Amino acid sequence: MGVKGLQYFMEGCCPDSCVPVDLKQMAVDHVKAHPDSAATVVVDGMACLRYWYRCQAWVHGGQWQEYMHILQEFLDAFTAADIRLVFFFDGTVEEQKRAEWVKRRLRVNQDIARIFQHIKTHGQQPNSRDLFCLPSGLATFSRFALKSLGQESRCSVREGDYEISDYALSHNCMGILGQDTDFVIYNTVPYLSINKLNLNNMTTVLFSRERLCHVLKLHMTDLPLLACLLGNDVVPEQQMERLRNSALASYRMKHKQVQGDKVYAVADFISVHHPSSEGTFGVSSLSLVEAEKEALEKGIRLYLLTGQMSPWLESSRAFPESVCLMGNYVPGDILQAAMEKHTQAECFLVYNVLYDGVVECSNTLEDEDEVELPPQAVLYLPVRERIYGLLLPVQPGCSGHTVSVKEWFVFPGNPLKEPNRVTPKPLNHLKGPPDLMALWFRTDPEVKAVQASTLLDVFDLYEFTEELKQFDSPLIAVICLVTYITIQTRQLSLEDVDAYLSQAVCVRFKSFREMQQLRVSLSRRLCLSESIVFTLLCS
Repeated sequence: MGVKGLQYFMEGCCPDSCVPVDLKQMAVDHVKAHPDSAATVVVDGMACLRYWYRCQAWVHGGQWQEYMHILQEFLDAFTAADIRLVFFFDGTVEEQKRAEWVKRRLRVNQDIARIFQHIKTHGQQPNSRDLFCLPSGLATFSRFALKSLGQESRCSVREGDYEISDYALSHNCMGILGQDTDFVIYNTVPYLSINKLNLNNMTTVLFSRERLCHVLKLHMTDLPLLACLLGNDVVPEQQMERLRNSALASYRMKHKQVQGDKVYAVADFISVHHPSSEGTFGVSSLSLVEAEKEALEKGIRLYLLTGQMSPWLESSRAFPESVCLMGNYVPGDILQAAMEKHTQAECFLVYNVLYDGVVECSNTLEDEDEVELPPQAVLYLPVRERIYGLLLPVQPGCSGHTVSVKEWFVFPGNPLKEPNRVTPKPLNHLKGPPDLMALWFRTDPEVKAVQASTLLDVFDLYEFTEELKQFDSPLIAVICLVTYITIQTRQLSLEDVDAYLSQAVCVRFKSFREMQQLRVSLSRRLCLSESIVFTLLCS
């Protein structure tokens, strides 16, 4: 979520760094300065979800057609301003951010518990935005939604903020639209606020790193160190507490106490200890203990985009790329195909399984006090085991080592202290090793039949092959899902099943306006699982 306290500092203590801008005029100026390229804004999709999602009946799973309508209005506004959009979504959680990811997931679990307590007490969803949770899986669904609306959507293979910043800089984009002060720290294109965006007049606020540097008397190359000393997702705030306290004490001896003096003090500390050509180099000039030195160097490297260097590093080599841990088990052409599909937001989790065998699933709207219904992570575990068995070897290798997938899945009762290791299991009716390239790319009737039977095998529903032949592929996916849930839980009523199936049969053919005109009782039933079915229809 960016640098600790920097957003507040820029808005409350350094207003000159918050510049109101007209996006239409920015686009005109950009095209004049760069006539060979369109005015392109890179959108941090993860940061936009709350801005986009304004649907009222969120606790039921969401009003999907309404959400699609909101997305279309968003796109239309930028199209009218002659601004091209490229959307990025997080495709992985890097290990150096895992601790922060876990901390946030556990905090959201507490929010969800309060939501369910409110529902039990009052019999309705909370009206306060303080007690609000985005529908489960919205980030994943939004990638497919935007692609269905003709937009370029991409999924990251490393830290999302890094890929956004690097793409925007290398493609000479007009700006980055998001809500994360890390975009102030990266030396990239202008950072535009999604929270301040007014679609009616196409204005927002530009958080200027140049003006911030001017106020703090820093160089642009000092900003990564500033971010690490203040604390971010990689360098914990408490780890740099000693240095900040020392900087603050020194600063207050020279200046009277002012609002935001922590940031001013850290900036002054950086200026005083800035490396010179004649003195010490890198962060060694800061008199650090070894753990602090390692943390700062690691944090600074993560902010360096392609070809960039830092005076605070003795060697400004890029942070080492992660290693493909599954390389001994996955053919190169399969991994390459999976990466291409992943980066183009055309699949979900497959590349993560094939690359390093680590997957995660964020919070879902589940009641921790529910004892009859299992958490979705537990409910779908047998399906995932068979999917992993489709992608990875299910027998021990020559060394006797058995492949497993590390799952960081959030559900009630899981403390997330370590990942759950899941062993791939073979499909019951698959004859021989699967041809993944054929399953992915071939469209001839013979392969289509194999695709359908493989899907049924994954859900352990192979016995229904003949009955399902009469349906088209999207409907088969929906029927598999509903049948699997019904068999596994034994808790669904006939009305629940009707609500699921109605999405595939009815809702996808109705417009947002038509959905608005439905009777309340029916619309409530129709919205129960609309978003779940939509993602199946897109797959």
